[in-house]
Amino acid sequence: MRFAPSQENEAFAESLDDLLSGAGVVAAARAWADGDSGPGRKVWAALADLGVTGLAIAEEHGGVGGDAVDLAVAFQALGYHGVPGPVVESIAVLPALLGEAAPLRALAEGAIGTVALPPRTPFLLDADAADLRFVVGSDGAVAEAGAPSSGPLGSVDRTRRLFPVELNDVSEEETPGGTLQNIVQSAEGAGAFAVAGQLLGAGRRLLDDTVEYAKARAQYGKAIGEYQAIKHLLADVATRLELAAPLLSGAAVALTGGDSRGVDLDPVRDVAAARVAAADAAYLAARTALQVHGAIGYTAEYDLGLWITKVRALQSAWGTQAEHRATVLDAIRKAAR
Repeated sequence: MRFAPSQENEAFAESLDDLLSGAGVVAAARAWADGDSGPGRKVWAALADLGVTGLAIAEEHGGVGGDAVDLAVAFQALGYHGVPGPVVESIAVLPALLGEAAPLRALAEGAIGTVALPPRTPFLLDADAADLRFVVGSDGAVAEAGAPSSGPLGSVDRTRRLFPVELNDVSEEETPGGTLQNIVQSAEGAGAFAVAGQLLGAGRRLLDDTVEYAKARAQYGKAIGEYQAIKHLLADVATRLELAAPLLSGAAVALTGGDSRGVDLDPVRDVAAARVAAADAAYLAARTALQVHGAIGYTAEYDLGLWITKVRALQSAWGTQAEHRATVLDAIRKAAR
């Protein structure tokens, strides 16, 4: 099984990093948290020009026709740079749910979409900024939802604006979906996989920023990064992130149905394992970053908080850690029988 990224993957990652590094993402995220989606939409438009918003959409619908490996590359970059908006729902989940050409083409061209899948994912993320809103009903039908009629609910991550789904918001026209089981599995699998990539990218950003801070911050006449205690903390984070990365790659291979060369592939199990490892690693990165930065890390004005709060909020997005651990354990038990 090939886990190493191809030259095309590396070139795509480099192009995406160059784009987002100069796109003013931090300012866009702060504006998004305050209810101004204008700067964020400019970032989304740039992503659409690069083909990111259409990665999981077939070429016949205006997309790129990429696979899970491409999505893994993209979501790590989106997490690293802290791109605001329903990136998981719009770029990964909706393409797995929708069957009609019109909304897929709109998403590929840069329209922002969001989706709720009650009861596990009961809220519409950033419904006020979204162009397309959908909800999966109890019968498995994917239905279009209207604009929110009330304000957002609070979230530890201010860039995540959660809106409840009301029954009178759902239109009568439904998008063909399939069986409820297939819809739930495809949506939750795509969501959990994308969140794993986002968390891994956010964790790496927290580590990089903390390393730079440790090099610059001096105590008792030398940089704090020279102290063994700080080195050990950062080394633990780096190790956890590096151990999570192959699990994300393995999940990507399992989802694409690639050549396993004798390795047992189980997309549901492998995605859950990647999600658990990435979330744990990112959470450790957030805690360590806060510990090394000290009091300044608690301030809202300091950019570090954008990633710390995002990592905390994503711990329960598209399934909790306990649920994904249970999925892995169940797969192991079945394999042992």
